[in-house]
Amino acid sequence: MNAPTNLRQRLAQAELLLGTMVTLPAPEVTELLSQVGFDWLFLDAEHAPLDAARLQRLIQAAGATLPCLVRLPTAAEVAVKQALDVGAAGIIAPQVNSAETAAAVVGWARYAPQGNRGVGITRAHGYGARFAEYMATANEATTVVVQIEHRQAVEQIEAIVAVPGIDAALVGPYDLSASMGMPGQVQNPAVQAAIERVTAVCRAADMPMGIFGLDAAAVRPYIDQGYRLIVAGVDTLMLHETAATLLRQLR
Repeated sequence: MNAPTNLRQRLAQAELLLGTMVTLPAPEVTELLSQVGFDWLFLDAEHAPLDAARLQRLIQAAGATLPCLVRLPTAAEVAVKQALDVGAAGIIAPQVNSAETAAAVVGWARYAPQGNRGVGITRAHGYGARFAEYMATANEATTVVVQIEHRQAVEQIEAIVAVPGIDAALVGPYDLSASMGMPGQVQNPAVQAAIERVTAVCRAADMPMGIFGLDAAAVRPYIDQGYRLIVAGVDTLMLHETAATLLRQLR
């Protein structure tokens, strides 16, 4: 089994990395998306019905050259281990609102001496056949992304991005707006000001930035500002909108 393209290295080189969100527990979805040309896929185990077994099937169907990052159901040790053990190129930790949480996530994602990730014999290790190779390269290849999606994270952003081992900070505008008492109002001036603060701090710290948007128009302004880890669209919405457009055209 070949290792996925090293997304972590590409992030460090400031490449524009375009991805989309997968929520349907169907391997055919990632198999189809692998033929489109995306740089990576965002597998949502936080809000979608994606357990470790389903995540493994999605990653297998995506193929060896399309990296998949798993958004964890929670920033917890077992969730990190399971996502990486099934073959994810990295993890996206939700609701990282402090430097302490960020440091814990990094530690769970890295083997000693850089961290304290547990050791198993899993798909990531070639079911044992590539154990030594994987153990020797996993720390350098595994991408760790923290989500900045709460007003507390914005308040603590300087301390969070100073944690060693974080590869990118990904803004979640919708949860951020909800934490500010205005759910869904991502264009509200207060929400935009919070995102601008995150942007300024990340730039000063030379921290790669990412963001989610429902469509290309939503993320384009952030690409222009230097955001490089882009999540645009959701599989369910793309299916719905394409079907609705087709039906309108037929009628």
